[in-house]
Amino acid sequence: MGKLRTVTRRTFLIGSVAIAGGVAFGTYMIAKPHDNPLAVDLGPDEATFNPWVKISKEKITLIGPHTDLGQGVRSSQAALIAEELDLEFGQFETDPGIPSPAYFNGAFAAEGAPFMSSDRSFQAETVRSALGAVVKVMGIQGTGGSTTMADSFDKLRMAGAVARETLKLAAARREGLSVNLLSTESGHVRLPDGASIPYTDLAAEAALIEPVTDVQLRDPSTWRLIGKPMERLDIVAKSTGTLIFGIDLTMDGMVNATVKVNSRQGGTLNSYDATAAAAMPGVQKIVPVTNGVAVLADNTWNAFQAAEAIEFDWGPAPYPAEQSDHWASVAASFTEARLDKEWRHDGDVPGALASAADTVEAEYRAPYVAHAPLEPIGALVLVTDNRADIWVGHQLPRFAQDIVADIVGLPAGNVHLHNQYVGGSFGHRLEFENVRYAAEIARQMKGTPVKLTYSREEDFAHDFPRQIGMARMAGAVADGRVRTADISIATVSAATSQSLRLGQTVPGPDTQIPAGAWNMPYAIENLRVRGYRVPELAPTSSWRSVGASTAGFFAEGFLDELIHAANADPMEERLRLCNHDIARGVLEAVAEMSNWGTALEPNRGRGIAIVESFGVACAEVIEVTNTDKGIKVDKVYVAADVGTIVDPINFDNNVKGGVVWGLGHAINCEITYADGIAEQSNYHAHEGMRLYQCPEILVRGLETARNVRGIGEPPVPPAAPALANAIFAATGIRIREMPMNKHIDFV
Repeated sequence: MGKLRTVTRRTFLIGSVAIAGGVAFGTYMIAKPHDNPLAVDLGPDEATFNPWVKISKEKITLIGPHTDLGQGVRSSQAALIAEELDLEFGQFETDPGIPSPAYFNGAFAAEGAPFMSSDRSFQAETVRSALGAVVKVMGIQGTGGSTTMADSFDKLRMAGAVARETLKLAAARREGLSVNLLSTESGHVRLPDGASIPYTDLAAEAALIEPVTDVQLRDPSTWRLIGKPMERLDIVAKSTGTLIFGIDLTMDGMVNATVKVNSRQGGTLNSYDATAAAAMPGVQKIVPVTNGVAVLADNTWNAFQAAEAIEFDWGPAPYPAEQSDHWASVAASFTEARLDKEWRHDGDVPGALASAADTVEAEYRAPYVAHAPLEPIGALVLVTDNRADIWVGHQLPRFAQDIVADIVGLPAGNVHLHNQYVGGSFGHRLEFENVRYAAEIARQMKGTPVKLTYSREEDFAHDFPRQIGMARMAGAVADGRVRTADISIATVSAATSQSLRLGQTVPGPDTQIPAGAWNMPYAIENLRVRGYRVPELAPTSSWRSVGASTAGFFAEGFLDELIHAANADPMEERLRLCNHDIARGVLEAVAEMSNWGTALEPNRGRGIAIVESFGVACAEVIEVTNTDKGIKVDKVYVAADVGTIVDPINFDNNVKGGVVWGLGHAINCEITYADGIAEQSNYHAHEGMRLYQCPEILVRGLETARNVRGIGEPPVPPAAPALANAIFAATGIRIREMPMNKHIDFV
């Protein structure tokens, strides 16, 4: 491995935390840009002005390097460029581009900085800038933590503006006119006499001009696309089932493969007997891979069937075999030795608790949960003597490229990764096991395209679930107000687990252990939030909204208990405590939407929660009915502030999807271990929310925040505590553990 690649991997540690997170990066480092990857193999009649725009005589191509995981960023990235380049949808093609340091994610690192999003102090801004600069210099390309818009909003608009002004200059030189007399519209440069020249007709001349970089971005009042409803570029293909995902790819001469690896993750393979499997229909070959075997067959089904017919002798799991031991390890972690960091201490918590007439105490739990994307993981790989190609949807394409290079023994520059549309990830495609195994198989099948597909059961067994966690909390109230809250949270560190799989360690405390709790937007007189690091158990990974999905449940559930003890109104007391203008606006919006304070019918309840994740304050009010068959979730009101909403329809869809995701997992899902193996092997044991269960969801987007943020993850964390608080309001039953169906029935 070259020095740059080594350094790049170390830089990744800034955070594995930052992979899932990210807030807007204040200083965009442009002083020394990376080489433009589009300049490689550029045709004689093609022009490129920066890494995001390429124009030929035939077409215009816009590069959206952030991976489309179903959140619609292929369209929204293109819209940012098209806004400034004066293109209409339908006038350009889009492409994810090749892995390149030019596509570094400047918003990636900021979430790893131990400062609240509202902290604009010199120290906070300096640390954010330093981390972002490292990411830029090392060219860390990635998608995650709702950072796509934060990273792209200025950068891609600038890319479009540079292309626009360069094309105008090319037209001015051709026509002998001052560039000030020219304008652009719908993919053309307009001349003073009303004539127009298509951009594609100017490509060859524009290619000879040094790009114009002294450009002005459009005033927001003139935006044609941003802020308007758009028809996503992939919506027709997705609606008709014709969009090509990675799992759909085929190639002449391709063999289909699947793997069978020790389900006790990290456990060894002692021996196996594949005699029966080798004789099964369609089976072509059975080859070894790390801790398991791969079956190659004429189709995927035959490969799956043969893999199940192999007899294995597996080694034990390198973590506790039984679920009860996992919980015991978490429970034993509230010690000084395992204190990761005291994240916040306002007032005098010990003194306030000692002098309080009464205290409220509670213990909350959040289990492991799987990513379980609808498209199981896999990859298509072709390795020859001098080149490797991999077709896969991945959130960290440069790291994947490096891993393939290491396994097949080629320089990284000889590995060509073709990033694909992805059928869901939720954090799973930040991992590399499919890439590693596909490369291991293809290395043994040089010259033959190998398509690896995981079975659903194998996907579940080898997922890296969300961190398991527990909170122990105490608080006090007086005179109808919340006075004291002491919140201690113990979880395993998903950031550490991820990084260890890359052979690295994470220095410093993990910001995701208390995320959603330490940054709660409240000025409670006495407030302490501490994070405890549980020793490594089952391997874990970033899961949609990461730490806030557990800590937000703990903190907002317990706050509701304190408010109830104070005999206060849950919304009014939150507003009284709120010390952050943006969060206050979000709370007021959701209160208005839900007509908070009006009476509900008997057996109905209304709950509120607000959690900040990845710099976005998101509040949800949930209404439920306690029926004779269980709890029915009736309505969800959601308000969030992302600074600028690029596409209202896509914003609405992402919010609703996040709510459904958060509710489904809060109600139904957990991963448990027995004999070291995840007991849940498919959706039947890890159910999402069913269509008939889905409530009406009403969404309002606010645009008062200073920086542009993403919305993929923030709607998830408030869903669980808002639901638990609504159930309490309807039934008097306080639920402190997910999944909630362990404690109450749902319709």
